[in-house]
Amino acid sequence: MEFKVITDNVDIVVVGAGPVGSVAAARLVQCGFSVIVCEAEATSTQNLRASTFHPPTLEMLDTLGVADQVIKEGLKAPVYHWRKRETGEVFSFDFGELADRTTHPYRIQCEQHHLSRMLAEKLAGEAKCDLRYNTRVVNVQQDADGVDVTLETPLEIQHVRAKYVIGADGANSIVRKYLGIGFEGFTYPEKFLCLSTEMDLADHIDGLAYVNYVSDPEEWLVLLRVPRLWRVLVPTTEGDDDEWLLSDAKKNEVFERLVGRSDVETAHRTIYKVHQRVAERFNQGRMFLVGDAAHLNNPLGGFGMNSGIHDAWNLAGKLDDVERHGASPSVFDRFDRQRRAITHQFVQRQTIDNMELMNGEGGKQKQMRDRMSRLNDDPVARREFLLYQSMIKSLDDAEAIL
Repeated sequence: MEFKVITDNVDIVVVGAGPVGSVAAARLVQCGFSVIVCEAEATSTQNLRASTFHPPTLEMLDTLGVADQVIKEGLKAPVYHWRKRETGEVFSFDFGELADRTTHPYRIQCEQHHLSRMLAEKLAGEAKCDLRYNTRVVNVQQDADGVDVTLETPLEIQHVRAKYVIGADGANSIVRKYLGIGFEGFTYPEKFLCLSTEMDLADHIDGLAYVNYVSDPEEWLVLLRVPRLWRVLVPTTEGDDDEWLLSDAKKNEVFERLVGRSDVETAHRTIYKVHQRVAERFNQGRMFLVGDAAHLNNPLGGFGMNSGIHDAWNLAGKLDDVERHGASPSVFDRFDRQRRAITHQFVQRQTIDNMELMNGEGGKQKQMRDRMSRLNDDPVARREFLLYQSMIKSLDDAEAIL
């Protein structure tokens, strides 16, 4: 096997070419940095989990010049619903009420791999970016002046010297493991099952929005419309084996209860474990963690990918401040304080609360109904709720952390 030494002056290595790593790379190149993006897979993975882009994220994508593409590719969803399955009650919330705070007062429903593809195409035309697929990190060593990164491809070993490394390499982050940073939290005992179908659920359920959180103590649901499919997310029972969960019998059971028929064809059936975990630190020296490498949460609210993109945006700004504008490297500790605090105070708290509201744990079914009713009746409280759910407030709160 050939040993190849890369001697180019590389400013930053981004590990992972998913939506978070791709946004980080695109923003850094826009700021004038030279970037290598290394992705272990042969292409950007087509992960089905994330499909929601919140207003602040769309504003960031505007700056990168890809928001219009995402909007065109996806579905515009200003309204979303909280529903009570037992009673059929519907509580409707409209991001259109936030038009004075954002140029995008809506969610966009679009699978995350479309963004990764768009940014990969954009980065391929950038002289300052080297996007390498089939390339995985096998070692990182940092000193006071930079980071030595060893990469493995199917044909060779590569050595790269960079000023900084950003780990956007997911839940099993090799960067986090090399840094020895703990990843504390818990894993839900039950798995989630996602069934995708081309059948239009709106033909069978009156008044569906594109985004619906359906609360029920027996079997809560998330019903999400993406451009070509409806996605049905349901919890499973602890101990259910994967063969049963992926079976026609289980699929038939879900759709029989949902729309009164079992002859529903599915395009995808996916099982995944759900975690609530946060890294002990998001930075160490010249190395950083963003996205799922730094934090994991359940998908109720669509905050995971968006908060990861917000991590990357915040960090890119700090790197620009230090390298281009002479700021003290102490701002990297502020990145950690800001993004880790928001992860704990907003993303983790809200997603755990949403899980409890959906399944009625601790008598929270009545609490959910009472809360939604109050929000419908109180314009001031509803606006605050929408600022929170749109993630506008989380960015405001992060900026206030010194």
